[in-house]
Amino acid sequence: MATTANKSKENISKPDATNSTIYLPDRDAKIAELAYLKAESRGFEPGYELQDWIEAEQAFSI
Repeated sequence: MATTANKSKENISKPDATNSTIYLPDRDAKIAELAYLKAESRGFEPGYELQDWIEAEQAFSI
C-alpha cells in the first residue's frame, strides 16, 4: 500500500506527457496569477477584481 501512495505522489509532483491532468490547486494558482497580472497592468484600480478573475478563468480554459 505504501508503494501505491508513493507512486501517486510521484505522479502528482512530476507530471509528464502521459499525465496531463491539471489539479485544482494548480489551476486556481495559475488563474490567480493571471488575474493579478491583469490588475497590475491596470494599476490595481479597484472594482474590477471579479472581472479580472472571470477573464483569467476564460483565458486559462481555452
